[in-house]
Amino acid sequence: MKDAALLAEDGRIVFAGPDADFVRLYGEAPAPGETVLDGSGKTAVPGFVDAHTHLPWDGFREDEFNRRLKGETYAAIAAAGGGILATVSTTRAASEETLARNVRARLDLMLRHGTTFCEAKTGYGLDLANEKKQLRALLKGAKGHPVGVAPTALPAHEVPPERRGSSALKRRYVEECRAEILPALADGGARFVDVFCEEGVFSVEESRAILEAGKAVGLRPRVHADELTPLGGASLAADVGALSADHLLYATDEGIEAMARSGVVATLLPGTSVFLRTNRYARARHMVERGVAIALGTDCNPGSSYTESLPAVAFLASLGMGLTAEETLTAMTLNAAASVDEAKARGSLEPGKRADIVLLDAPSLEHLVYHWGVNLVSDVLAGGEHVVSRGDLLGSRAS
Repeated sequence: MKDAALLAEDGRIVFAGPDADFVRLYGEAPAPGETVLDGSGKTAVPGFVDAHTHLPWDGFREDEFNRRLKGETYAAIAAAGGGILATVSTTRAASEETLARNVRARLDLMLRHGTTFCEAKTGYGLDLANEKKQLRALLKGAKGHPVGVAPTALPAHEVPPERRGSSALKRRYVEECRAEILPALADGGARFVDVFCEEGVFSVEESRAILEAGKAVGLRPRVHADELTPLGGASLAADVGALSADHLLYATDEGIEAMARSGVVATLLPGTSVFLRTNRYARARHMVERGVAIALGTDCNPGSSYTESLPAVAFLASLGMGLTAEETLTAMTLNAAASVDEAKARGSLEPGKRADIVLLDAPSLEHLVYHWGVNLVSDVLAGGEHVVSRGDLLGSRAS
């Protein structure tokens, strides 16, 4: 819409439409106490929703990144002690305060790039004490921050080192997740349950048992599905009524059809495809044609997609997966909100929804994927509060 206006009161949008209608209803002069933000020559879009992140962790894996550039595979690095378990080690060793500071710093970066809401997972603790520590750190780091956070319990991110070596040890960990860790994380504030359903990690049957246990304590299912092999995670997501199936690089036609029938959102993570040099993307166009809603996430984590920028991922979604500019924007706003059960509250600019608004320093939404490699976010409003101005954080966050 050209020549448009937005009005927010008490954190909610109360008007979104043509300038002429705004002037007719409210007049040209600002009301007393009203703050006016000039968007001339810019484009207003909904605040971005990052549908898949791993925020509460410590330590980096830049050495692994460089080893992959030299030809080593992710699997080989993991077998030599790297991968997820390397981050488990550093995260277990970190204090809760350190993890909370890390979360807040990452949320600041996300906010600068237009994200106003995100999903964030545990999954680098892999035991009761450390999973609870991760969740507490996530909630502490997010408290009072303009970026809203939906916490996900992911104790089944990997088999912990102390539960390896026999099928009996692994079965014991699956039962520990079901009987102890998930109930504790649900009590601690988690909203969702996730599992890495993948060959060599958790089987379809193990994943189903974990997800059903999460549902029993009030956690909505999400699934790391068909990332490395066509194991059947997409179909499992449909079977258990998951909000979202994520990754999906190897999702089968059958799995995609099942997701379409069940209304499972496909949360796609093209940044991970590039970061791991897989030369493979999820079949986004096929999914769209089958009626599957597409969401996007950064997969922000230290090993397979180290970025807090959804606009960076948007570029890859457009060029790598063939999504149009409009589809890409929808995937990082309304569809992403749907994937975290937030579509009624956010994800579009319409009266009644939260005033989460991003101003792009660009004349049209196409620039979001057309003008790449730079941060076009000029201003951000979160719940009607002006929190980013000309790219800089406002208030106490500016420090």
